[in-house]
Amino acid sequence: MHFKLIVALVDDSHTEPILHATREKGALGSTVVSRVRGEGVDVKRTFLGLSLETSRDMLLFLVEEHLSREILEAIERVGDFAQSGAGIAFQIDVEDAVGVAHQMELLQSVVEEKL
Repeated sequence: MHFKLIVALVDDSHTEPILHATREKGALGSTVVSRVRGEGVDVKRTFLGLSLETSRDMLLFLVEEHLSREILEAIERVGDFAQSGAGIAFQIDVEDAVGVAHQMELLQSVVEEKL
């Protein structure tokens, strides 16, 4: 079984709906890193040196490769990435992983149906 790491940087108001949507698409767990900061094309607004941007979360999902595209699309849809600055998500190939034996057992039948 092969895995992908999906990394999503989202507005913190979208975190819970995204976690729910990804679980429905087959993600069995996630890691949430709260209060991250990033810069994009648009310059951030400040008031007297204080940032006016909303808080962001970084969501990490280790998912089976055959489920990764649907999960990525769910993140895009629920996170409303169509609007500029709403967030970004990408996937990375994972060469090896340990501690996922239980997930592999649960995913075996789901992946067999996809193939």
